[in-house]
Amino acid sequence: MQHAFRHCSFFCHGHDMNSSSTPSTTLNTEATSVLSREWIHKGTKAYKHAGFALFLVGFASFSLIYCVQPLLPAFSQSFLISPASSSLALSLTTAFLAISIVLSSAFSQALGRRGVIFTSMLCAAILNIVSMFTPNWHSLLMARALEGLLLGGVPAVTMAWIAEEIAPEHLGKTMGLYIAGTAFGGMMGRVGMGILVEYFSWRTALGLLGAICFVCSIAFLKLLPASRNFVQKKGLNLGFHMQMWRAHLSNTKLLRLFAIGFLLTSVFVTLFNYATFRLSGAPYSLSQTQISLIFLSYSFGMVSSSLAGSLADRFGKKTMMMGGFALMIVGSLMTLLSSLFGIIIGIAFITTGFFITHSLTSSSVGAESKQAKAHASSLYLLFYYMGSSIVGSAGGWFWLDGGWSAIVGLTVVLSLIGIFLAVYTSHAKAH
Repeated sequence: MQHAFRHCSFFCHGHDMNSSSTPSTTLNTEATSVLSREWIHKGTKAYKHAGFALFLVGFASFSLIYCVQPLLPAFSQSFLISPASSSLALSLTTAFLAISIVLSSAFSQALGRRGVIFTSMLCAAILNIVSMFTPNWHSLLMARALEGLLLGGVPAVTMAWIAEEIAPEHLGKTMGLYIAGTAFGGMMGRVGMGILVEYFSWRTALGLLGAICFVCSIAFLKLLPASRNFVQKKGLNLGFHMQMWRAHLSNTKLLRLFAIGFLLTSVFVTLFNYATFRLSGAPYSLSQTQISLIFLSYSFGMVSSSLAGSLADRFGKKTMMMGGFALMIVGSLMTLLSSLFGIIIGIAFITTGFFITHSLTSSSVGAESKQAKAHASSLYLLFYYMGSSIVGSAGGWFWLDGGWSAIVGLTVVLSLIGIFLAVYTSHAKAH
């Protein structure tokens, strides 16, 4: 227990760096500081400002990550590259994001929270504006990779700020605001870009979004209350971080949950990446605006992720996680229909299934990791984004060789593995 408390104090709260203090006095001062903290409570002006700032950061970071997804066909045409190559504009961003998230969980303690989030947002927005001027495909990819690297600091540090500053009884609601912001950003990045590219070039669309997110980052800095409970910790203590990551990776239950995260984004991103190509070609020949409106199915996801917890309490986590994957299989198979309506319903099923399973898996990671929860979450996100990067790009070869039915075959097989892991994880817990 003492070990767990010491770690929590190290990661979540920082600790007294006075060299003369003994370990026991340090623990006592930390215990007092936890009791005498200045929390931000619901109903106060600071809470309202914080809620809006967190929504903005969620929106800006996720719209910047996913804004290229509807632009993949435009990249293919503009740079004369294959669909598989065009998907690198998203895959590289999420790959660098994954690595950066893991690293930022280690160094966020040594730097101030608000400053790190603001700098990450601002620089990523500027890079999005820069990418409108990129002369060739490789320079665009470099800008996108750097963007992923910069944005990696945002999720981990934002969650750490919420845990440190918001009163414990309002944590769930506040985290919900941030996650709603991320889902809204992911949706608007896709929908907004799809509509903009209809009227402007993809370059102008990227620049406009970059400018909007630039304004968001300034507003965020102005709105977010200064940290009251953050204590800077000098040094990185890499040995400790390595030990924690090693401990999580040797836990088989956690590994299965990480694998489920990998499979989830593999299915979701692959389907969405190449659906854009399928629907813009014959027989549908939909415009970018029409395709982007399909991404509004994200709103189902926003609703289903908020309901997932109460459904799991009723039917059990295992049942709901299996149900989520089963919905994704049904949705994938429905996209094989020739009717456009059938395809749209299929995409809504996939989105709902994805969000249900993702919210339950990510909360299971928190429950399963007894210590160093931030390290466990960052590893989950590493697997999660790696699925998006690796399979999202590999899906291009399936699309080129076997068309849409090959994509569906790939996603159904991955979802079946997901169901197997969900069953197996739960059995392991029961013993």
